Amino acid sequence: MGRRLLLFLTIIVFFAFSFFSEVESASFRIINKCRHQIWPGLLSGANSPPLPTTGFLLNAGRSRTITIPRSWSGRIWARTLCGQDSDGKFSCVTADCGSGKVECGGGGAKPPATLAEFTLNGADGLDFYDVSLVDGYNLPMLIVAKGGTRGGCSATGCLVDLNGGCPSDLKVARGNGSRSSGVACRSACEAFGDPRYCCSEGYSTPDTCGPSSYSLYFKHACPRAYSYAYDDKTSTYTCASANYLIIFCPLPYTSQKVLGARKDGAPLPLVNKTMMYLSTARSGSSSFSGPTPSQSIVAYVVAIAVAFFLFCPCLHAL
Repeated sequence: MGRRLLLFLTIIVFFAFSFFSEVESASFRIINKCRHQIWPGLLSGANSPPLPTTGFLLNAGRSRTITIPRSWSGRIWARTLCGQDSDGKFSCVTADCGSGKVECGGGGAKPPATLAEFTLNGADGLDFYDVSLVDGYNLPMLIVAKGGTRGGCSATGCLVDLNGGCPSDLKVARGNGSRSSGVACRSACEAFGDPRYCCSEGYSTPDTCGPSSYSLYFKHACPRAYSYAYDDKTSTYTCASANYLIIFCPLPYTSQKVLGARKDGAPLPLVNKTMMYLSTARSGSSSFSGPTPSQSIVAYVVAIAVAFFLFCPCLHAL
């Protein structure tokens, strides 16, 4: 009788622990909408519990859901153009974590990299999250909060492909000569090491470090993303008890069905539609030429199509 009672209590404790563990966790669904493979990487903060994975392959059109402890803080990003060398060492052209393996094992993203940053169950029980371009940019990214109970729970991210229009002195290219293509866009801090751009040394406070012409390039294209170290007021979002979608290469005209409520209360638009078609940078210069007439027409037509898609009730009913 005693053994049966002990077995029964063990089963009860097991299911109770499983139930409360599920309640005290969040699900992060990582989705690859790029036309190519990516290798998401995950890095936990110093006092955060470990995750079931720190890096994996995600094929185009596929997704993976990861259970995240509610007390977790850390970063998520995507590596691109990855493979193994003759010695079997794994590495990536952008956002490599330096582990030599698919799993990052505690390594962070080498800039430039688009970062999703989270602090779950922080002050007042709120999750704090953002998409950061402070360390540069390699892929479009979108964070969508689902099922939150408090906070703004707004979508945030950078939906525009910035690699093609990246200033020439920030551009990371792959290939040679005229066939080279931009695969990432560095931050001004990484490119020049100037304390004014890095918000360091004599520029280490919000009063002394403001936006630069380079960070404003990122901010203009992606109004809700972090563009430099003290870009907090328009770049940090909150939600309570939510699950999250983290989408790589989302469509710039992502539907309101995905984003949630049409008016999410965020003070800035999610995407600057005038940046959907970027002009070509002048050779050897960080300035930009204006769009050609044909580009302007295309951008105008796209803008009308986007507006029709977003605001026409008949399409949302489909």
